[in-house]
Amino acid sequence: MKYSTSKFVFLVICLVGMMAASCSSSDSNIATPTDNSGNNGNPNNPDINDPGIDSPSTSDWLIPPSQVFDGGPGVDGIPSIDNPQYNSVLEVDFLEDDDLVIGIKQGDIIRGYPHQILDWHEITNSSISGALPLDYSMTYCPLTGTALAWNRNVNGQTTEFGVSGLLYNTNLLPYDRNTNSIWSQLRNDCVNGPAIGTEIETLRIIETTWKTFSTLFPNAEVLNRNTGFNRSYGVYPYGGYMTNSQLLFPVTNMDNRLHLKERVYGISIGNRATVYEFDTFGTDLEESIHVVNDEVNNIDVVVVGSNYQDFMVAFQRPFSLEFSAVNDNETVVMTDNEGNTWSIWGEALSGPRQGENLPLVNGYMGYWLAFPPFHSQVNIFE
Repeated sequence: MKYSTSKFVFLVICLVGMMAASCSSSDSNIATPTDNSGNNGNPNNPDINDPGIDSPSTSDWLIPPSQVFDGGPGVDGIPSIDNPQYNSVLEVDFLEDDDLVIGIKQGDIIRGYPHQILDWHEITNSSISGALPLDYSMTYCPLTGTALAWNRNVNGQTTEFGVSGLLYNTNLLPYDRNTNSIWSQLRNDCVNGPAIGTEIETLRIIETTWKTFSTLFPNAEVLNRNTGFNRSYGVYPYGGYMTNSQLLFPVTNMDNRLHLKERVYGISIGNRATVYEFDTFGTDLEESIHVVNDEVNNIDVVVVGSNYQDFMVAFQRPFSLEFSAVNDNETVVMTDNEGNTWSIWGEALSGPRQGENLPLVNGYMGYWLAFPPFHSQVNIFE
């Protein structure tokens, strides 16, 4: 898709305008568009060499610099949450049943991160202490609808991630505050700066509705609105973007086999991906869980999901195992031909493999538009 300069500038102004309109007059953390290079916002010459953080010359990128766009608010103009506060599920009074929540589990601790908060912040830097300590960042890109959790221990040092203000294929490019390197959310690696080429460790997450999350995980902790920032958290900041077919920034490969904003689950292995639609896992009126034993780029995988409960998750599938769905147990979602039972997190709850975890696969929810630009081949499961 080609964008004229005037159309691009108009869209950027509209984007920032929507964000500013949804904030109070004291909301000074959303920046107005700036252009340090004097190019008047020309998308063919973005000021990527000096976005407000130190970065090497434009030749030192793992992605084409010409495809890196300045989103407008600037570095930390969309502020990360660095001191997250949590409530118990029973204390949460601001979420409706169909609001989307991203969950993460470490040991016995489960935490939920509502979309309506991450829409405004995109990154939360969090820690879990105790027997299984973990420093992680929950990253969310509202323009691609993609959430991934990253281990913040990079090259032996714990860092924080922030919003660089830059986009690649309309997807979030975080930066790390130790080295000011720029990372790609959907590539899961550093694309510019001292850490260039470093891959990030992703963590197990699940995305579902508040109704399903609060039912399955009644003892979870949930990120609350005490973020330290004044935001209109009940208001979606991008207008009708979620449901229309328009893009605010260019992508390199448009694929119209599905609606651009259809919410799907994709498994990404190498340069190939397979995408799963919710209809694969039942109709809206069916509460049943469904399982798909599949193969993606020569890797055996299992996908378990429910259209009614609004979730899909995937794991690597050991060669000897074939999985089937379980629908009469709140904690068990599938069993296998060895007699093991498995949780939604890929944990063996009983059977000869009890205590084991299925290996993680690079799978995540997102809009359909997020997958073709990052893969040479994308299959739609039928």
